[in-house]
Formats: sequence, C-alpha cells, structure tokens
Amino acid sequence: MDDATRDRILHFIGDSIAPPPASNTRRVIRGPHSLPNKATAVIGMRRAGKTTFLHQMRSERIAAGIAAAQLPYWNFEDERISGLRAEQLHLLLSEYFRQHPDLRQRQTVTLCLDEIQVVPGWERFVRRLLDTEKVEIFLSGSSAAMLSREVATSMRGRGWEVVVHPFSFAEALAHQGDAALLAATAPTSRRRSLLEKRLIDYLAIGGFPEVQDVDDATRNRILLDYVDVVMLRDVVERHEITGITALRWLVRHLLGNAGGSFSVQKFFDALKSQGLRLAKDSLHDLVAHLNDCFLVRTVWLETESERRRMVNPRKIYPVDPAFIRRFDPARRANVGHTLEAAVLIELERRGAAVTYVRTEAGHEVDFLARFPDGAVQLIQVAAAAVHERTVEREVRALAEAKPSFPGCTAHLVVLDHDGLPPSLPRGITAHAATEWMLGGD
Repeated sequence: MDDATRDRILHFIGDSIAPPPASNTRRVIRGPHSLPNKATAVIGMRRAGKTTFLHQMRSERIAAGIAAAQLPYWNFEDERISGLRAEQLHLLLSEYFRQHPDLRQRQTVTLCLDEIQVVPGWERFVRRLLDTEKVEIFLSGSSAAMLSREVATSMRGRGWEVVVHPFSFAEALAHQGDAALLAATAPTSRRRSLLEKRLIDYLAIGGFPEVQDVDDATRNRILLDYVDVVMLRDVVERHEITGITALRWLVRHLLGNAGGSFSVQKFFDALKSQGLRLAKDSLHDLVAHLNDCFLVRTVWLETESERRRMVNPRKIYPVDPAFIRRFDPARRANVGHTLEAAVLIELERRGAAVTYVRTEAGHEVDFLARFPDGAVQLIQVAAAAVHERTVEREVRALAEAKPSFPGCTAHLVVLDHDGLPPSLPRGITAHAATEWMLGGD
C-alpha cells in the first residue's frame, strides 16, 4: 500500500468514529435488531431512512455509555476508499485496530458497513469477520444490491434482516412536533379532531422523511423521482430489462390501483391491446422485482394450495400511501384504499405475515395477519361504516371467515370516529384508524 493510499485510509478510519449526525425523529423498529453470529442487513426502499437508522443506533449506544470508538461507520461510497477490492478490505480493519489496539478481542466492536454492495465479493470479508473477530456487523445499501433474499444467500445463513419502512403515523407525528398528541391519553374531543386531521394529512403526504416539510409540488416531484430511480436502477439496470415502456405502464397501474385485484393475464391482455409485447413470465418477474425493491407490497390469497395461490389474483399496494394520489388517473384517490395501504404497511412494521381471505361464499377480508407472538387477526378496512348496507358488507366477510381460523380476533378499521358503526356482532371490534395506528393492537 503506497503512502497516499494509507493516508486516505488513516483519515477515513479516524472520521468513521466521529459523533453521528443528529436525528430529529427516532425510528421505531420492532423486534431484535441483531442476533449473535449474524450480520444484520438493514433493508427497505430507497430514501426510507436506512442510514439514519444506523446513526440512530450508534447515538443510542453512545448515550448508553459505549465508546464511540467501538461504533465505526464505514461508507463505501466515500471517495477516499473508492475502488477497494474485497481482498483489500482487510486494510481498513488493520488500520482500525492499529488505531484502537485495546479493543481487539476485548470489546465487541459494532461495524456499520454502508453501501457495502459497491465492493464485489464483500460477503467473504463479512463472514470472515464474524468467524475471527469479536464484532457485531450491520450492513446497508441500495435496494438494488441489498435485497433480503440475496443477503440471506450471500451470507449462507449468517444474515438477519431489519426492514426500515417510511415513517409510520406515529413517527410522522413525532417528526412534525406533535409529541404532546402522542403522549396524551385522555380521549378529549380536541385531541381526537387533531389526530384525525393529522391522519388525513399523513395519507396524502406519506412517510418518506425527505418530503415531510416541503410544498405539495416539490413533494410530488420528489416522489416521482423516487419511482424513476427504482425503475431505472433497481429494475432496468440490475435485471437488464428492455421493455421499459411496459414497465412504466405496470408501475402506474400498480401504484394507482392500491388494493385492487391484479391478474397477470388481464394486464398482459391490456398491454397486448396497446401493441406492447411482453411475455407473461417476464411480467411475473417485473412484479417480483418491484416487490423486492419495496416499491410495492404483494398480498397473496390465504390458502394451503400453492396452485390455488398462484392462479388467483394477488392484491398489490404501494409501500407508501402518498404514491396512490400521484398515480391515480383521476387524481381522486379512494380514501378507503389509501387507508387500506397504510394499514398493510403498519402490519408489516409490526412483523405480521399478511394474506387476504376469500370465503366460500366469495366475500373477501382485506387482511389475515399472523404475528410473531402467534396472534392471528382478521382485519377489514373501510372509509366509514355507518350505513346499514356498508356495515353488512364489511362485517359479512369477517363473520364468514372467523370460524376458519380458531382463536383469531376480528377487527374493522375505519377512517375516523364518525365512521364507526352503531353496533357490531359479538366477536368483531371496530377501531378508528387513529387509535389503531397508534395502539399497536
């Protein structure tokens, strides 16, 4: 290693233990953030806050008394170490322990490796560290190169996933300085009205941190840019896709029709009618790529039959409710569908595995959620359920499905308190969305 390269690495290592940048909004990630002898892959859609989460974790540990020197943050897009090959990564480790020799094998060092995907073959280096050093490792990078299934494969069972979504409703409230609303417990009419107004705002603004404090025109531009980057970098470049026009049609359809039944055959026929040729297998692949990049989330039919699952339409939602209005052809996004999308992403934040249910009579329940603690919930979402026919429609499917899932609870989530039904059958609980979003139940 020449002197110039060593000087760059020396300064890089020194800067890597500088105090983390301040974060105004604490991200709440449920479940364990790491496991012994596994590297934690921090994944999620671009711009959702993965790097911020790493710095938040470092800040919290420093506040708890852990020395900053034990929490180095290495960003592999830093120009001082650009071009490093996998076989040269040991140079960073050697220089780090040269500067902090008392830590080696004595104290656990938490290495945060950001944008690690720019170094081909990084997996071997990380696996060796887990085997030979006293380290805890966090990995993050662009969605294109840090997909969960690829991390699991690359790490040969040594990977653990932590998903960072855009802000939840609670995080958005905290970001906007509404801590008093979150802390208050008294069910006053003023608090209720304020929360319901904030929820309407949240469904329109969404949860991406960068768009919280900008005007609507700027927000619209930023969100459209996010979608373009995902399409071009995470799908087209990564998977060498040539049918870009068909991909754009697909993305507009999926983001603008949240919660609708999506059939590959029907969309294939629609493309064909417009003179766009794309094989059905390729269309299946595109939907999978968009799901892998976290732009959309796919909900499959609840069934034990793999064949029935594959032949039935799936329901697809954007990862953030704000995308719906931007891609709704009429610019009048259905509030019920927007709320439905927000409920799904909140269920994912809570660690639930989610499917949808179709009863024998052909009625649908929006979500069947299975939680890590074994709890099972049937959840129906509606803008309001005050009219008798609406209540009957929403409750009918819950009542029909409930006997098929012994021990499950049934829930109806509506936009606000004014939309709560006057009465419900025994065994079904109604929630205003503000309470459900903040309650975690």
